[in-house]
Amino acid sequence: MPHMKRREFITLLGGAAAAWPVAARAQSQPKMLRVGFVGVQPRESPLYAAFLERMTELGYQEGRNFTFEYIQTPNIDGYEKGYRELAGRKVDVFLAVGNERALLAARAAAEGGPIAFLAINFDPLAKGYVASLSQPGGNVTGIFVHQLELAAKRVEIVREAFPSANVVGIAFDTVSREQRDAAADAARKLGLEPRMIEVKGQQDYGGAFDAMADARGQPIILPAGPMFFRDREAIAQALRERRIPSIAAFRENTEAGVLISYGFELGGLFRDIAGYVNQIARGAKPSEMPIEQSLRFHMAVNLKTAALLGVSLSDAFVARANKVIE
Repeated sequence: MPHMKRREFITLLGGAAAAWPVAARAQSQPKMLRVGFVGVQPRESPLYAAFLERMTELGYQEGRNFTFEYIQTPNIDGYEKGYRELAGRKVDVFLAVGNERALLAARAAAEGGPIAFLAINFDPLAKGYVASLSQPGGNVTGIFVHQLELAAKRVEIVREAFPSANVVGIAFDTVSREQRDAAADAARKLGLEPRMIEVKGQQDYGGAFDAMADARGQPIILPAGPMFFRDREAIAQALRERRIPSIAAFRENTEAGVLISYGFELGGLFRDIAGYVNQIARGAKPSEMPIEQSLRFHMAVNLKTAALLGVSLSDAFVARANKVIE
């Protein structure tokens, strides 16, 4: 081999050898899955911990092959700005949870990108966001909870737990008006006078619950909504101070001191939605992924609160609870 060509060959060989480890490293580094989500709960919420735990079980490690791009907003008015920011971060999958405003904001920002949703306060089929539950069409899929039916069921539980009640308070906020209407209809059918209690903000719980001041011992129903979960400690305290028995949508409300809860297992749903994110990340198309109708229902009773309020619940009623706090 001539001297010049031999040198070129050695240089070429050395350059290729130097490149091999780089190529090998590039192949060994997994693609980073970026999941974007806007919510009102703090980043350390047990709900998000449940989601992240399930993602870990599915093989995703934060910082290695997965990042949870979370933006917290104080209320639903921040959804649009938050999801626009996530779009700017080039997330791979958008996560939308709870109410219609969240899904609308995610859809506007995603521009056709995949969205996994957990519909709690609206019916995605009735609202026209999907073509059908089995074949959604479009770029959104996920889990649907029949919350309006649960709102009516909570009224039935109130009637059973408080057979002498004649008034029931129905708390609501901007995202739970449909639940309010469903609960009011159910109350009237069961001979209860519904009293609407609008809650406008975190500082308003005590003032809102004072609407029951002339109906001592009559129960209040709390809806499924992000604010009622986030502020569960303050809500339970305001109810205890006024000695008002109540039934909430979330088990965590009962753990905070509310008397009864009946609804879906929210932490379990966050684990379930991780499954949708995983399927999308592996190439599944939202348009072809059937929407799951959750059956994760849970009832809890807090007997400590019952004793504090002087409320007596039948043994048969308490025996039906999935969780009893004593």
